[in-house]
Amino acid sequence: MDPLFPEPPPLLAMCRIVCDVGELVSLGEAPGGERRYVPLTGGTVTGPELHGTVVPGGVDWQVARPDGALDIQAHYVLRLDDGALVEVQSKGLRHGPPEVMRRLAAGEPVERDAYFFRTVIRFATGAPHWLHLNKVIALASAARHARQVVLDVYRVA
Repeated sequence: MDPLFPEPPPLLAMCRIVCDVGELVSLGEAPGGERRYVPLTGGTVTGPELHGTVVPGGVDWQVARPDGALDIQAHYVLRLDDGALVEVQSKGLRHGPPEVMRRLAAGEPVERDAYFFRTVIRFATGAPHWLHLNKVIALASAARHARQVVLDVYRVA
């Protein structure tokens, strides 16, 4: 360990979010790359901290950059098992070898460790029992499947 840096903060497992996704919609080439979005049509939330569903109507905005990377900004809502609504804002990055990215785009199965897909997540809610989520920064290790995105979410302690 570098004596100038303390030990990094631990990551604590929060949940797995499985987002069902619709068809990709391209807005075309624009400054910085192709603008596009993917509708989020539902899904599930399971794990040690959160349980519930993904409310249909969220959107995953993307910029396919000229360097082959994909900037991602997802915005959606979770409905927890007690009825509480929690806003999720997720910003991330996906990249990998060109052949792997082509296979992902075609909806083919690709092993999670063949590419990089990480996001930083913030939550917002007014539900009294869940107000502590407003003070959380979380990291997700994600995987893209043909009709789903799977995010394994960890709270930064």
